[in-house]
Amino acid sequence: MPLRSEEKNLSDDPPFRPFDLVAGVADQSLTLFCDHARNALPPAYGDLGLSSDSLQRHIAWDPGAEAVTRRLAALTGAPAALALFSRLLIDPNRGEDDPTLVMRLSDGAVIPGNAKIDAAEIFERIETFWRPYRRACAGLVDDALNRNLTPALLAIHSFTPKFQGRARPWEVGILWDRDPRLSAPLIEALASENIAVGDNEPYDGALVGDTLYELSTRRGLPGALIEIRQDLLETPEQCDRWAALLAKILPPILLRPEMARVEFFGSRAD
Repeated sequence: MPLRSEEKNLSDDPPFRPFDLVAGVADQSLTLFCDHARNALPPAYGDLGLSSDSLQRHIAWDPGAEAVTRRLAALTGAPAALALFSRLLIDPNRGEDDPTLVMRLSDGAVIPGNAKIDAAEIFERIETFWRPYRRACAGLVDDALNRNLTPALLAIHSFTPKFQGRARPWEVGILWDRDPRLSAPLIEALASENIAVGDNEPYDGALVGDTLYELSTRRGLPGALIEIRQDLLETPEQCDRWAALLAKILPPILLRPEMARVEFFGSRAD
């Protein structure tokens, strides 16, 4: 188990930034989030008792998601917020009260550093890592609204080609709740490129407390989460191709009149 806060000699550790921000251009409504960009752990937490191979697995991060996010931001001028800590430390895409916020077991792997975690340690991780990232995300949304723009929110993730022994046929998935303004045309545009698209596959987009629930659903802003299959993101060139494709198909969607409205659809998860 990680050391308690009073036992950690944080002064000996280099500063660990919980998030990174990419500045956008003033007139861009597209706003990007990458919740699982890295598998990094602050020095005070060591490796959470895991091997280096385990930390390379999808349980620790979303391989390729950061590269796509940064390239897409560069191509479009969209601002972006990226979490710089592993989801095994604390999951920035889970709600504060979600029982999976700190995973003790993930896809068959026991996380020794989380196995006996108590409420005080969870609270410390929330305040030190989870909340600063969420505030940074909300800050990007507020910045757009203050410029009289209705931000369109796109969270970028990646998923494993197989899960629990089953192959996943989708090349990309678009997750959404009840607001179809971004998700429906994005699904249509990707399908028109002969891409196998999952509609709320391989996961469901209705999740109370997740990043898009807080930033999009609760605030009446258009948003969606895109999942790209990880075997299609194994090289920088592949990541660049996905970013270029999204940079091509997103601008016409963003110009739709419904994208400029604040409109509340509610959530299937409530």
